[in-house]
Amino acid sequence: MNILVTGAAGFIGSHLTEKLLNDGNRVIGFDNLQTGSKDNQKNFINNENFSFVEHDITEPLPVEEKIDQIYHLACPAAPIHYQKDPIKTLTTAFIGTKNVLDLARRFGARILYTSTSEIYGTPLEHPQHENYWGNVNPIGLRSCYDEGKRAAEALCFAYNRQHLTDIRVVRIFNTYGPRLAQNDGRVMPNFINQALKGEPITLYGTGDQTRSFCYIDDNVRGLIAMMNQDNFLGPVNIGNPAEITMRALAENIIRLTNSKSQITYHPLPQDDPHRRKPDITLAKEKLNWEPNVSLEEGLIKTINYFKYASS
Repeated sequence: MNILVTGAAGFIGSHLTEKLLNDGNRVIGFDNLQTGSKDNQKNFINNENFSFVEHDITEPLPVEEKIDQIYHLACPAAPIHYQKDPIKTLTTAFIGTKNVLDLARRFGARILYTSTSEIYGTPLEHPQHENYWGNVNPIGLRSCYDEGKRAAEALCFAYNRQHLTDIRVVRIFNTYGPRLAQNDGRVMPNFINQALKGEPITLYGTGDQTRSFCYIDDNVRGLIAMMNQDNFLGPVNIGNPAEITMRALAENIIRLTNSKSQITYHPLPQDDPHRRKPDITLAKEKLNWEPNVSLEEGLIKTINYFKYASS
């Protein structure tokens, strides 16, 4: 197939692109390199079936050859990046998604939109099921991302209803693994970097807040399963339901790195959700998908990557 990937130089996008190429597809990757890196593409940059276009999706995409499928991942995902320029984040989420949907409509391509667990906000329901509408602060610091993703989901379904665009929508929960950016600012790279350097590990709030971490290989497998599933538009949660407190995560990383780091506590950021765990019943039923990689196994692989990347 001819497949287009937006955000192809990002963490998830680069792993997805590599898998699609390994499966024998031709891939056109788009990225404006705002948060992505060409280093993430070094495993496949010379693949004859891959071409890369440095381009911002807030402008129409210059594509002439027929596209069969589009994986739309382009958007800054870490709070330090999406809060830095909230107008840009909202523009990317809505105008960028509209441009990609217009491209899908033009070619009659199936498009998979990667939404986020952040659309659930600070959830009043636990674990989070796809039928839950969320509890989002529409004007808070995180709203540029949360509401941008919610609006983009609405836009995808509007295109499906009005133009019969062949959409798929997934809601990605916390994902980790090799190629996570050192300056990502989220908990996993922060903890690993601090532990490897022997620096204090910064916990926000009490450390009792939870997240559920999905290893990148499992995530990519879920995205491809959803793209190739007929007669199911989503949304569907893609994540690992194994819930862990931030304090326990820090302790595990200290143990696996043999670090002498101590844990320090800082105030909780505004609107930071206290608990986050996907209900993946729908993914199991519709996609025959569930994660296979344990947190311990995934952490060891990710820590080894960070050791190499920082050396």
